[in-house]
Amino acid sequence: MKPQAVIFDLDGVVTDTAHLHFLAWQSIAAELDITVDEQINEQLKGISRMDSLARILRIGGAEQRYSEQEKNRLAERKNALYVASLQQLSPASVLPGIAALLEELHRQDVRVGLASVSLNAPRIIKALGLVEQFDFCADAGQIKHSKPDPEIFIAACAGLGVSPANCIGIEDAQAGVEAINASGMLSLGIGEQLKHADLLLPTTAQLNWPLLQTFWLNQHSAHAV
Repeated sequence: MKPQAVIFDLDGVVTDTAHLHFLAWQSIAAELDITVDEQINEQLKGISRMDSLARILRIGGAEQRYSEQEKNRLAERKNALYVASLQQLSPASVLPGIAALLEELHRQDVRVGLASVSLNAPRIIKALGLVEQFDFCADAGQIKHSKPDPEIFIAACAGLGVSPANCIGIEDAQAGVEAINASGMLSLGIGEQLKHADLLLPTTAQLNWPLLQTFWLNQHSAHAV
């Protein structure tokens, strides 16, 4: 008895480009006389580019100051800064435990999906040398609602041809954990500050197939009782 698929968030689970996002947003915000610190950056994890910009403008009391066209230009400029910084990514940028886990999932005939709100997900996966490891990648271009809405995880399941009830989702952001739970999947959170995950690990280094299999069996045994 095992899951049909394991679906990964990208940023903070497969690789860590959060700091690159932070620096790009910090640069854009500084031009608007808004300070973005690490605490604010935590609020931006797992949500879309336009939602992130909206939060930054709200924090700076500048929501009404910019037209939709201007907001789109700001978001595009942030993305250009971020994309330029992605050139430093390589297979060495894959987080601990992930490469070995992806290989083992394929050996176990478990489908592997990606659920990332990043429109740059294909570019990042290619830079990491992991294109062949993912059977389906759902990104922001395929959905209307960002996390914590479950749409992106449901889209990943649909692309893999599996039911959410037969999957494990892995996330490092609170909005992502909530999205996984709302989709009907089992949730595995990376990061000790997360709430409501079915299983919580401090880092990806603890992730491996025996752990996932035990997690799956324990959850389904508990539900059977």
